[in-house]
Amino acid sequence: MKARHKRLAWIGGGLVIIALAAALILNAFRSNMVFFYTPTQVANGEVPKETSFRIGGLVEQGSLQRDQDGLTVHFAVTDLAKSTAVSYQGILPDLFKEGKGVVAQGKLDAEGKFTASEVLAKHDENYMPPEAAEALKRAQAAGAANSSLNTEVDTLKKDKL
Repeated sequence: MKARHKRLAWIGGGLVIIALAAALILNAFRSNMVFFYTPTQVANGEVPKETSFRIGGLVEQGSLQRDQDGLTVHFAVTDLAKSTAVSYQGILPDLFKEGKGVVAQGKLDAEGKFTASEVLAKHDENYMPPEAAEALKRAQAAGAANSSLNTEVDTLKKDKL
């Protein structure tokens, strides 16, 4: 084998190794990627089935219910236009309250109910992820009227989220 052929074999082998490494890295990114959706998008069927995603908005007033076991919680997340029922088993963040912002990660079950595997904590009572705040502002601009929840949106506008 000539030196030129050896060099081409090494270059080809290197390219195969680089391509394999890139494929493994992209596969890891794809499996760990979690998208954010609003309750309106969930209600409209725009979310992927059997795939983990995040839903964000406000905890709907009067929707919080706790089971006898003390760990299972049922509540609704709203963007002031539509609501999505959420079920979570675990300890909730200290600042979790009705009328406050929340982001939950999980999957939709066969009945269309969101089963959360994680409820993300807020760092203070006025914080809401920018995606959730923007979705709430769009819903409010569309004419949704719920005075107890509009107070939270007004607070977000003052905080310039």
